[in-house]
Amino acid sequence: MRLVSDKWALCPFFIGGVCFFVLNTERVRELIDPAVTAMGYVLWGVVTISQGRHNSTLRIYIDGPEGVGVDDCARVSHQVSGILDVEDPIPTRYTLEVSSPGLDRPLFTLEQYRQFTGSSVKLRLRAPFKGQRNFSGVLAGTENDEIVLRVDDEELLLPLESIEKANIVSRDKLE
Repeated sequence: MRLVSDKWALCPFFIGGVCFFVLNTERVRELIDPAVTAMGYVLWGVVTISQGRHNSTLRIYIDGPEGVGVDDCARVSHQVSGILDVEDPIPTRYTLEVSSPGLDRPLFTLEQYRQFTGSSVKLRLRAPFKGQRNFSGVLAGTENDEIVLRVDDEELLLPLESIEKANIVSRDKLE
């Protein structure tokens, strides 16, 4: 059984009688986006990485007009840490990481997919499509809430919510 709450950042579920929590990254995004934006950065994405029952990593990707350096990440980390301490959306121990999206940047939003139309991407789906979950191809665009991915001579229409993970990659990494 999975419970989802709009007011809290957690959704408990059970495996083998043990309670686990899935962090609602959208809630964290809502909490920290105004501060990150006020500091002159773009909140590129939020990812959680579970490390057992009681530990996780909260990774925040930021971008800026001049790129992002270590000092930028440290400033944002300090500000975001204060917000998360006050709001307390994460009841378990976690490590906060603030990072640049980098060259092989992950894609999170429909707008980001639009921005990188024409780029080579690798993506993993939440469930198999045509017998596979992993695809490499060229991002051909978007249609409504779907991503158009050109794989060889075929175009696949993939709903955004079906994509578990997507990253920009250079052409030589695809071949």
